[in-house]
Amino acid sequence: MKKSLVTLCVLAGLAIIVFFWVKGIYNNFVTLDESVNTAWSQVENQYQRRADLIPNLVATVKGYAAHEKETLEAVIAARAKATQTTIDPSNLTAEQLQAYQAAQGEVSSALSRLLVTVEQYPDVKANENFKDLQAQLEGTENRIATERNRFNDVAKSYNMAIRSFPANLLAGMFGFEKRPYFEAEAGAEKAPTVEF
Repeated sequence: MKKSLVTLCVLAGLAIIVFFWVKGIYNNFVTLDESVNTAWSQVENQYQRRADLIPNLVATVKGYAAHEKETLEAVIAARAKATQTTIDPSNLTAEQLQAYQAAQGEVSSALSRLLVTVEQYPDVKANENFKDLQAQLEGTENRIATERNRFNDVAKSYNMAIRSFPANLLAGMFGFEKRPYFEAEAGAEKAPTVEF
């Protein structure tokens, strides 16, 4: 009787230890998962800021360079496509992230073409509204890069936690899956050619 009571106490003690261990790991996964979702929201927030600046930039340039209709329409179309591409951060896959990144890359490319076009119009470059919008746009591009880096850092911490042994056993059991990273766009390793 005494031996079975000791065995029962030892088993109860082990069960309590295992419970608190599983609880701690699970709660850590939840905390890291929410950090990834928050970081993703900040990335989207900065891309939305850029999308909000584009109509004002296009309107300012349109007044000076109305015959550059094709360039202006490309910027508007890229913005529309990018704002329609949305991702649920809790269900983020590498393919979705790649599609999102491609849509945002089209916006960046269209904006680059617009800014090159503006170089031909000194009146636009001298316009205070344009200068202010361009400065805001440059600042937003820096914020986007910063938030993408933060997202990658948080995703890395989360991925390391769910892939480390023995926590990986619980991650699989509770459905925590690896999160993708932002990666450089194709051709980013080559410096752009600048011609005057």
